[in-house]
Amino acid sequence: MQITFLGTGTSQGVPVIACGCEVCQSLDFRDKRLRVSIHIAIDGKSFVIDAGPDFRQQMLRERIHHLDAILFTHEHKDHTAGLDDVRAYNFFQKKDMPIYGRSHVLKQIKQEFHYAFSEIKYQGIPQIRLHEIQNQPFEAEGIAFTPIEVMHLKLPVFGFRIKDFSYITDVNYISEEEIEKIKGSKVVVMGALRKEKHLSHFTLSEAVEVLEKIAPEKAYLTHISHQMGLHREVNQQLPSFIQLAYDGLKLTID
Repeated sequence: MQITFLGTGTSQGVPVIACGCEVCQSLDFRDKRLRVSIHIAIDGKSFVIDAGPDFRQQMLRERIHHLDAILFTHEHKDHTAGLDDVRAYNFFQKKDMPIYGRSHVLKQIKQEFHYAFSEIKYQGIPQIRLHEIQNQPFEAEGIAFTPIEVMHLKLPVFGFRIKDFSYITDVNYISEEEIEKIKGSKVVVMGALRKEKHLSHFTLSEAVEVLEKIAPEKAYLTHISHQMGLHREVNQQLPSFIQLAYDGLKLTID
């Protein structure tokens, strides 16, 4: 299984125009973060988790020519706004794009991309096939996924476990029952917005505390605001098994 971080950033706390802080001015490519998303290549299948506003740019950058399905963690725009660009995959693959999400995520997608579900189908619109999932294991294109339900303030959000890899983005609470689903993963990815307290996201210290409890071999932090600070400096402050992820980072998990 190969994991590629398509994006590790967030719209949260990022101005429309670069603010001139050290992160915005940094020449380190690891400080340049598109909206959070990940690509998973496993057993000949290709998946993306979340398709935010930067989806097209991310897929072009990584030269991902084939995509079997998209899984959504939740319905916020920074995770769904790029869905229209599946039309290129529709064209080349000659098939609808399977979309997996819980009921309120699919409802939001049908509202935002209503033209894709209209009775009158215009040529070139996204061709989407919806699959509702719940908090229980399921298969997507023959690959087994286990949802991990976490809370993003009051909004239930799904993370996903695929074999020995677990991925969680927007989170500020994980129950003990759901933590048990993550334990035993070789690699865990966890959202950590910034160092200061936030209403609906783990801070750096909160994410580290949870990861130390889970104790994977390796862990990576994602959904990172520019308020977190410089990649090289934050990495030096982390336990040895935890690192900040960065856009384009690739992992191979046996």
